[in-house]
Amino acid sequence: MKLRLFWPRSYRLYARATIAESRYESIPVSEESQAAAVAVEEEAPTVEHMTSRPKKKPKRLPPYHVILWNDDDHTFLYVMEMLLGLFGHPPEKGYQIAQEVHLRGRAIVLTTTKEHAELKRDQIHAYGKDSDVRNCKGSMWCTIEPSPQ
Repeated sequence: MKLRLFWPRSYRLYARATIAESRYESIPVSEESQAAAVAVEEEAPTVEHMTSRPKKKPKRLPPYHVILWNDDDHTFLYVMEMLLGLFGHPPEKGYQIAQEVHLRGRAIVLTTTKEHAELKRDQIHAYGKDSDVRNCKGSMWCTIEPSPQ
């Protein structure tokens, strides 16, 4: 078992070697220095041992879908403008999503983290009513749901 001596800061200039293999054996060390030294086992974890541990990958948050639901109160143009303004979808993609909502009754607009999905859902609900439709009562209906993994 090798022991390494660690002196307090003021004594480090006088001794920096292990007991078994000392390059500084010829350096005189006072009795005070030896009394102040602390013996520590060589197998104590070093910086290399601490950094070589396997790193844990952070857990990914589960994805959530933002789902836009069909209704008869909004035009394709309204849906395209809303998707461009809130999500940055170009008009072609906005039209495809509007067509999917119209034909299937719902469309996934975005897949993201839960917090971001909640934000986008609230933005859709606050977007306002379609000014081109007289009987429009408000913004489109939107929900979020967990994505199957």
